[in-house]
Amino acid sequence: MANKWVYTFKEGNMSMRNLLGGKGANLAEMTEIGLPVPQGFTITTEACTQYYEDGRKINDEIMAQAMEGVAWMEKENGKKFGDLKNPLLVSVRSGARASMPGMMDTILNLGLNDDVVAAMIAGNPDPAFERFVYDSYRRFIQMFSDVVMEVGKKYFEQLIDKMKEEKGVQFDVDLTAADLKKLAEQFKAEYKKQLGKDFPSDPVEQLKLAIEAVFRSWDNPRANVYRRDNDIPYSWGTAVNVMPMVFGNLNNQSGTGVAFTRDPGTGENKLMGEFLINAQGEDVVAGVRTPMPIAQMEKEFPEAYSEFIKVCETLENHYHDMQDMEFTVENKKLYMLQCRNGKRTAQAALQIAVDLVKEGHKTEQEAVAMIDPRNLDTLLHPQFDVKALKAATPLGKGLGASPGAACGKVVFTADDAEAWDAKGEKVILVRLETSPEDITGMKVAQGILTVRGGMTSHAAVVARGMGTCCVSGCGDIKMDEENKKFELGGKTFKEGDYISIDGSTGNIYEGVIPTVDAKIDGNFGTVMAWADKYRKLKVRTNADTPADAKKARELGAEGIGLCRTEHMFFEPSRIAAFREMICSDTVEEREAALAKIEPMQQADFEALYEALEGCPVCIRFLDPPLHEFVPTEEADIAALAKAQNKSVEAIKNIISGLHEFNPMMGHRGCRLAVTYPEIAKMQTKAVIKAAINVKKAHPDWAVKPEIMIPLVGDVKELQFVKKVVVETADAEIAAAKSDLQYEVGTMIEIPRAALTADEIAKNADFFCFGTNDLTQMTYGFSRDDAGKFLDAYYDKKIFENDPFAKLDQTGVGKLMKMAIELGRPANKNLHIGICGEHGGDPTSVEFCHKIGLDYVSCSPFRVPIARLAAAQAAIAESK
Repeated sequence: MANKWVYTFKEGNMSMRNLLGGKGANLAEMTEIGLPVPQGFTITTEACTQYYEDGRKINDEIMAQAMEGVAWMEKENGKKFGDLKNPLLVSVRSGARASMPGMMDTILNLGLNDDVVAAMIAGNPDPAFERFVYDSYRRFIQMFSDVVMEVGKKYFEQLIDKMKEEKGVQFDVDLTAADLKKLAEQFKAEYKKQLGKDFPSDPVEQLKLAIEAVFRSWDNPRANVYRRDNDIPYSWGTAVNVMPMVFGNLNNQSGTGVAFTRDPGTGENKLMGEFLINAQGEDVVAGVRTPMPIAQMEKEFPEAYSEFIKVCETLENHYHDMQDMEFTVENKKLYMLQCRNGKRTAQAALQIAVDLVKEGHKTEQEAVAMIDPRNLDTLLHPQFDVKALKAATPLGKGLGASPGAACGKVVFTADDAEAWDAKGEKVILVRLETSPEDITGMKVAQGILTVRGGMTSHAAVVARGMGTCCVSGCGDIKMDEENKKFELGGKTFKEGDYISIDGSTGNIYEGVIPTVDAKIDGNFGTVMAWADKYRKLKVRTNADTPADAKKARELGAEGIGLCRTEHMFFEPSRIAAFREMICSDTVEEREAALAKIEPMQQADFEALYEALEGCPVCIRFLDPPLHEFVPTEEADIAALAKAQNKSVEAIKNIISGLHEFNPMMGHRGCRLAVTYPEIAKMQTKAVIKAAINVKKAHPDWAVKPEIMIPLVGDVKELQFVKKVVVETADAEIAAAKSDLQYEVGTMIEIPRAALTADEIAKNADFFCFGTNDLTQMTYGFSRDDAGKFLDAYYDKKIFENDPFAKLDQTGVGKLMKMAIELGRPANKNLHIGICGEHGGDPTSVEFCHKIGLDYVSCSPFRVPIARLAAAQAAIAESK
């Protein structure tokens, strides 16, 4: 049999998500459980993949099956596509496996042309009906032109604004049938002007072009950015859903809405949503008019509201999760157009998870598995300082659409947000309303403020997903986008002025309000306790200061997996002595300079051991190339020359001699210890003396330092440096008459180390994968420079992700797996962790669980993310 590319809503169900996409699978599921869904069909995600394989063309077989779907839909709905007497109008919508709100395209009212419009009006003499038909027609021309033919929206918006100005009205709904008829004509003329051809009148041609447009939108820039951020593979493709139109803009007995069965901001178990009378779905989501709260629908449409409440209950009981729904009321009759597990803030995700367990909808494991670990990040970020907030008076108020506090300089476009961010400025993106094209600016902004739009507008949904603070729908703002300024509360704000916004209350303040660290509530503790119950991986932190270590301990870290000792040298009081060491000519001079540094390092390590209270602390010896520490300013060079009793010229010669063509592959890591063993000796003394002192003060703590030798590529390097470490450590322990235990291990960050891990393991107590360098060395990319060209790799689909942010499991992962399989048989006591940036990335944590690591280590604020991801990996494996 030929491939099946099309499924009617009666042929699918929610288990077919990969094939039908989330929207198609849920429409089929709602059909199966008897909810009022307009009956249509889904073109599969495989058809999307085929479209790209066929050079961005829909092949005849797919199109033929789509037309069979249309014929089925005609029979089901008693209307005919393109017919003059009883026309079937359809919507064409995207629907990927994973929810991607606003990232891809939708076309409504498809099937209209001049003849169909005239016939519809002739068949119904009601003037209100004529207005509805022309309203639908002008919407269709605008949407089709923008989405399918890629004529910019702005041309049509300018025509609408001009018409409203001429007629002296504020909203589209105030335009008459005659006005809308004139607009439709103007739109078609604009289409011809822009494209040099007439607007297509054949409904079959319209449908084919629309299906292609939805497939094409899978690869649009905003969808690609969203996919990279949310780990959605390009290979998945999107499905296309074709369904009969139901009209919320038919008359004042009709309307459209978006609702959540629980509050997506707080997780409270109450219906939350918005509704617009005489409107189509895009009006609510795009924020063209500010909608009414869902509760008001009860007054306007009591029967439909009562049925909708039952539908909400049915869906929650069926999916056992909070639902996000789109619906339309046509002539008081309810139709369900979409349902999905709703996007929610981290705070809401925890509340909902805990409630669903209490209500018997979920087990603890299921509750842990349903939370997106990346979301937790937002919980741990700052809120406004309460005292400062009390003293501040809000200038205005919008809707608190995505929680958190943000303060920054005002910018008015996504491009400006990116440009200011690149200069290191914190910005608030202020827009009339956001559109999906703004995603890059929204990503870098501290917060987002919009004039239009509700809790379900594009800005609100995307900001919640990104964990970015957002205030939407502040209608009091007088916006002047062209001149990059706005007025609020009698004040004018220009680009670069500071404002502060509160995404929980919706309040907007002038100037800078200080922020404080977020407080974590009981639900966080409950869910984390569940996660800790089921995870097998330990979670440590990368921390170089006691403050970082304490914060990580508060967030559940079970030790330090990476203390970068070089970060301790950059303080002004220490850098001078370190520079003296670098510029020394003899071993004696070097040792004298190191002797000044040793007590400082020892004090640092004592503070870290104290903060960790007996949990493991892994200290990496000096790693970066020496040129990073030398002065660049003339005054600093002169001061160093004076301290060293050398000429400025001599110091400059030393500095230029330290510069390397490729410093990341140069004289650094264990290579420094091979050249200058005295550096390793000093660091060993500091580590061991500190441990002895803390062990004395806390005899009940298990103080056992782990000394990590970086950048080993040959076992002989490790043997040489380890001998220096062991002799120095043992002498200190003997002199102190202590019984201190310590370990010496290495970072596996050079491919050769992974390939010879069996030899290295015989000489190491532990391995720790430094995946930043391992990725760099495996790819041959400089991690500092790759960002300059990686965008081209994403555009050409060579890469889907930044390999420095998300672990490359195929190449780098294979080296890690090999190192483990070679290392463990050679040393049965070997413990193994990871401490690169990947240690806090959920998909990388899952991989680490699969290959049998003992722990992951990440930055303090990512510790809860790693704990949750580790639990999810263990739960998934147990299934």
